[in-house]
Amino acid sequence: MESVWAKRFMVAAIIQGALAAFLTLYIVLGQLFFLKPSVSRVIAFGSAGTWFTMGYVTYLIVGVIGVAVTSLFYHFIESVMGKPYKGAANILAWLHLILMNVGVIGATWLMMVGGYLGGAAMLPPEVGGKGWNPGQVHQNIFYGIPLGYPFWISVFIILLALGVIFGGLGYIVTWTRKE
Repeated sequence: MESVWAKRFMVAAIIQGALAAFLTLYIVLGQLFFLKPSVSRVIAFGSAGTWFTMGYVTYLIVGVIGVAVTSLFYHFIESVMGKPYKGAANILAWLHLILMNVGVIGATWLMMVGGYLGGAAMLPPEVGGKGWNPGQVHQNIFYGIPLGYPFWISVFIILLALGVIFGGLGYIVTWTRKE
């Protein structure tokens, strides 16, 4: 039996992988040509720049690898167990797909943007930074957008978690369904 949901999650993983490739290319080319201060300086300086690093690594792990591995669960239930998704389980699978992917992109990409901007601002002016201290970065960057980066990152993490919970409920509903 063909697994419709495994295909959907694998397509999402391929899209996430393509986005990761373009993001990486942007970072590398930016490092060489247009991101001032450079990403490597922001990462090496640590502090607020750590948000960038954590966002990037988390995106690769959850957004690319996690979404691909999730397709295996759907493949097992639909193809190996021979239980296609129907009714409420199908709705839960859609919520899983959409919320997980939107949540991981929103949370991790905001972490990267905030981390880069914050880390760049903390660098000394001689290398293109503003020489700000952590308090200035938190006030002017992390909380410089409406409600602040931490709020929006949290909202996207909640969406991601809800997607995973809905997906888990869909697994249980389909797995335990009597044919």
